[in-house]
Amino acid sequence: MEAKNIRRRFLERGPVISLLAVLLVVLRLWSCSRGDYSGKVETINIGAPPLEQNALLYVADHERFFAKNGLHIVIKDYDTGVTAINGMSKGEVDIAGTAEFPFVRAVFQKEKIVVIACNDRFENDYIVGRKDRGIEKIADLKGKRIGVALKTINEFYLGRFLALNGMGMGDVTLVDLAPAQYVAAVSGGKVDAIIAWQPYIHRIQKEVKGVVVWSAQSSQAVYGVLVCGSEWERTHASVVERFLKSLLEAEDYLVRYPDEAKAIVRKRLNYDDSYMSSVWPEHRFTVSLDQTLIVAMKDEAQWMIDNKLNGAETLPDFVDYIHVDALRAVKPDAVSIIR
Repeated sequence: MEAKNIRRRFLERGPVISLLAVLLVVLRLWSCSRGDYSGKVETINIGAPPLEQNALLYVADHERFFAKNGLHIVIKDYDTGVTAINGMSKGEVDIAGTAEFPFVRAVFQKEKIVVIACNDRFENDYIVGRKDRGIEKIADLKGKRIGVALKTINEFYLGRFLALNGMGMGDVTLVDLAPAQYVAAVSGGKVDAIIAWQPYIHRIQKEVKGVVVWSAQSSQAVYGVLVCGSEWERTHASVVERFLKSLLEAEDYLVRYPDEAKAIVRKRLNYDDSYMSSVWPEHRFTVSLDQTLIVAMKDEAQWMIDNKLNGAETLPDFVDYIHVDALRAVKPDAVSIIR
């Protein structure tokens, strides 16, 4: 009789127990989605070109790693890293995603900015020449009109490419172009050749028949860096740490789920599968700060001085413009800057 009563009481409470179990699962999932952070949600406005080198940003946003770390992220598209830094200087965004070359220019211009992390290293810059304009070999570039986005890292790569092949900037006519003008400038004949980055090279090759293509970087990677104002960084130290922690979680996701990460970026940027497959191996999506970044900056700064582009005569100490504390706090072995 007692056994029957126990069974009856259990059955009566069954729905309650089941409801409690469901609530526990929901609370656990809610807790995991928020992560360990339970403080005030902070907003970060980020400006960057809409390109695959920002994959970690897109993955962290899509997988809610930022939200889990108490951050609300707004990503604003700019056509180049130069305009992203300009937008940051005007107060439009808090963090700019750019290559290291525009950052070096900003340092020469006495901008009060710092690098907080590198989020990619890549090789995707090429020179394209039209064969019907008499360009078959590199030497044929002499005397030609070459499109380039001045003040971007492509200006540096073009200058060095020409120098390595016995020419100088004075041997060609530079035509300053915005990325949105690249394809039309080549297809319409405004320029005889162009130096550009992906995905524009891919589009030019599809649009223009009879072109020759050379790699422009001579195996020197572009560094995708994340920069902010030094004062903003000082007053948002914990926010920067949580921001970098989110990117590190995205890096781990990309390693464990490369196909899913690739699909996130492809959908975000409206790329096709063939393009993504071709360019994905050109990138190293890693959150880091290492000495090779300093070496690249010094090389580019010296080139600017040699070409009298900024009136400077001495190299800045770029170590003073690299903030390592935030990244070192969340992943110490990601930092190898020598001070």
